[in-house]
Amino acid sequence: MESLLTWTGTDAWRAETAHVRLEGDRLAASGVQLGVDPVPYRLDYLVETGPGWVTRLLEVSVVGSGWRRSARLEHTDAGRWTYRSGGTGDVDLPEPTCEEGALEAALDCDLGLSPLTNTMPILRSGLHRGAGSADLTMAWMSVPDLAVVASSQRYEHLRVTDGGAVVRFSSGSFTADLTIDADGFVVDYPELARRVSG
Repeated sequence: MESLLTWTGTDAWRAETAHVRLEGDRLAASGVQLGVDPVPYRLDYLVETGPGWVTRLLEVSVVGSGWRRSARLEHTDAGRWTYRSGGTGDVDLPEPTCEEGALEAALDCDLGLSPLTNTMPILRSGLHRGAGSADLTMAWMSVPDLAVVASSQRYEHLRVTDGGAVVRFSSGSFTADLTIDADGFVVDYPELARRVSG
């Protein structure tokens, strides 16, 4: 299955589009995210999973006025994460660092401000189809600075809908009830993004 999915930010200052391919229990996607906060930027990404929708690669490049950064986050078959980053120019953003040792329990990446990377844990846990919950550690990449930290997250199936399901996402004090389609992709992420095509 191949799809082109597009989301607009609920604050109208952000947009994202992704070309997504699902084959069995694997996902590959390339996308573009545009934003203006905390600085205007364009971000291009590639994400690939292995079997079971377990992340293998997240490759990101981001560019702004007079600066650019890139990062490559890989998950090996042995369960280790590696991170490389680089950049040019000056911008008032935190440095792109990674807590590699803290990511040992993580199977998934989570690209900041992107509704797409919620898909992998939802599919693996079957939460788009029926009851259940999952407590996870994610390799969360902040946007647009590209720093990576371990993030504790919880996904909980709330109910089935005509077109999919509602899944509650929570991390720390933040909670959002995500509307998911039958394929496991976000349709509506309150306070973040709403899908407009695909």
